[in-house]
Amino acid sequence: MASRRMETKPVITCLKTLLIIYSFIFWITGVILLAVGAWGKFTLGNYISLIAENSTNAPYVLIGTGSSIIVFGLFGCFATCRGSPWMLKLYAMFLSLVFLAELVAGISGFVFRHEIKDTFLRTYTEAVLEYNGNDERGRAVDSVQRHLNCCGVQSYYNWSASAYWAEHGIPASCCKNDNDCSEQDLRNMTIAASKVHQKGCYELVTSFMERNMGIIAGVAFGIAFSQLIGMLLACCLSRFITANQYEMV
Repeated sequence: MASRRMETKPVITCLKTLLIIYSFIFWITGVILLAVGAWGKFTLGNYISLIAENSTNAPYVLIGTGSSIIVFGLFGCFATCRGSPWMLKLYAMFLSLVFLAELVAGISGFVFRHEIKDTFLRTYTEAVLEYNGNDERGRAVDSVQRHLNCCGVQSYYNWSASAYWAEHGIPASCCKNDNDCSEQDLRNMTIAASKVHQKGCYELVTSFMERNMGIIAGVAFGIAFSQLIGMLLACCLSRFITANQYEMV
């Protein structure tokens, strides 16, 4: 019996080392998600509001998920060091829930990408039509137009249907060159045509999504399936400890 324990001890030690390394990497992903969520909340909140009315909760989801992963990542390290079978099983159960949640989120994002594009078209059109340049959505529209070098939804001509156009013309954020783009120019569609960006923002945003959808989906599924490694290590270590009645000294 003693010799059997001596033979299994290196195996258990190896499994524990691998699981601790995995748990540490898992903990790092939680920190990254938490940081991205906080950054999205304080930096990208106005951009997110242009995608969908309810998507402003996305940063909170990332913050909550990242915090949970941080806690359970530490719990996984503690359970591994303690060599507690029930703790390891609980850790494996949490990893399975994370795996399912990430898998569902990845599939949903890929399947409903067209709905996401349609929602973006609707909400961005509303933001342009109701633009006043002072509220959060107005500042978001300005930021998108400046950073993407675009104007309007499909083109700069969309601004002619907005309430802002009657008093101010096209927003200055559409200008190619701020030094050569007066408010008087922006009130005249014929003159403004040579002063502002020609491409609409909707085309640029959706084409970027289409080009990178495969990469985003691949990364998401890769992260999701990595949870299977942790589940396998935790279950194997739990069964090894239980079967051989191994106790930490």
